[in-house]
Amino acid sequence: MTSAKQPRSRVRENSHARFCKRGRGSDFPLDSTSLSKTRKQINFTDKKGIGKLKLKGTWDLNFYQLEQIKRVRLVHRADGYYVQFLISADNKVESPPTGKTIGLDVGLKEFYTDSDGHSKPNPRFYRIGEKRLKFRQRRVSCKNKGSINRKKAINKLGRVHLKISRQREEHAKRLARCVIQSHDLVAYEDLRIKNLVKNHCLAKSINDVGWYQFRKWLEYFGVKFGRITVAVNPAYTSQECSNCGAVVKKSLSSRTHVCECSFVMDRDWNAAINILKLALSTVGHTGTWILDPNASGDSTSTHAGEILYGQVESTNEESPHL
Repeated sequence: MTSAKQPRSRVRENSHARFCKRGRGSDFPLDSTSLSKTRKQINFTDKKGIGKLKLKGTWDLNFYQLEQIKRVRLVHRADGYYVQFLISADNKVESPPTGKTIGLDVGLKEFYTDSDGHSKPNPRFYRIGEKRLKFRQRRVSCKNKGSINRKKAINKLGRVHLKISRQREEHAKRLARCVIQSHDLVAYEDLRIKNLVKNHCLAKSINDVGWYQFRKWLEYFGVKFGRITVAVNPAYTSQECSNCGAVVKKSLSSRTHVCECSFVMDRDWNAAINILKLALSTVGHTGTWILDPNASGDSTSTHAGEILYGQVESTNEESPHL
């Protein structure tokens, strides 16, 4: 089975690419592009006025055959232009089984707490960079509209946003890779982020923590290393007692689970154990699944998992350092 890799080479700023809309990329057919023998230059011959561009970056395109390149995209970011190459390559990695399973409960206080009681802190990249963002936003507002200085201020503001988004993505990627390589089965919550951010008191914190990026990389690395990733219905995972199964109602401010059976545990740790139990309740399933304990039968709805499964199988956004 083959999957696609997208090595990105940065284009020097003296190129004048044309884009339909700010911040979006433009796809080019293969017959309208040609790489030089050294793979350090790319020539666009589709009469768009782009011409020959110099490439710089850490990706060595000489490692790939020209037949492996399926698509070329030119992308505009705040810090310059990038050329993305969609490459067909074998992306499976054989890894020995570990014999370990784990359940993950993501949160705002801690990035996640696993079923073994370990937790990872929430880095809060946006909160840390918020002071710098406000400074750059004030710089934009004090410039005259349409002026060159305003465009420069907007670009500097965009660079700060870009740095924060890249920090969040790399953090989620590193943690997901470590979790997948250390366990044969990883269970996590099937959260609906779009519904959660409707709570305006928590929307900024939810967007800052990056739950979706973490889940995306978990499922991607699950396919790459041949691990099982299971998304379970998060309903009542924080309320149920992992010891006796009784439902103990608690608010978001209650961080300790105290049950009538004298079982006391951290709220997130208790939820992570329940998430793992739900995942292990269906034996024999492999791949990415969405488990609903309220559904009848062992096999349940998998539509959301299938969508993400297809995404991670056809896209590789890894940096060359991984």
